[in-house]
Amino acid sequence: MAKNNPYSRSKILKVVLNTGIKEGARDETLINQASEELAKITGQKPKVCRAKKSIAGFKLSKGMPIGLKVTLRGKRMKDFLKKLFSIVLPRVKDFRGLSRKGFDGRGNYTLGIKEHIVFPEVEFSKTARPLGLEVTIVTSSEDDQGAKVLLESEGAPFRKEE
Repeated sequence: MAKNNPYSRSKILKVVLNTGIKEGARDETLINQASEELAKITGQKPKVCRAKKSIAGFKLSKGMPIGLKVTLRGKRMKDFLKKLFSIVLPRVKDFRGLSRKGFDGRGNYTLGIKEHIVFPEVEFSKTARPLGLEVTIVTSSEDDQGAKVLLESEGAPFRKEE
């Protein structure tokens, strides 16, 4: 984004959701179940991430499925963020607001969700096991302060400073 243009405004470019499924390398049904649940949450089919190299200590061979990834843009991204900020995060146990430490120094924000069952689309009784999710919000802002202001304008519930 050009710094010399006073009319340029930061915006959210994309939202990326990642989940790692270590047992997925041995049991492909776990990957399939997690893929269905992530598709329900995001409205988009996730991409299967595979191991880049073999690691004997983890009993992992190159090419085995080990995680899922979804990149949201446009209307799906806006709908997901609205749901995340207004419905999902308030349902998290002991939630006191988003930490300010999730910024990476270049205007992007990452937060972790310990269990995906806080999403209203997921039925607790039908889920094989809870998935941890990593949600990364990529903005066009060049610094953390600009990204924080942008996310607050979108409804992000940050913790109050003491």
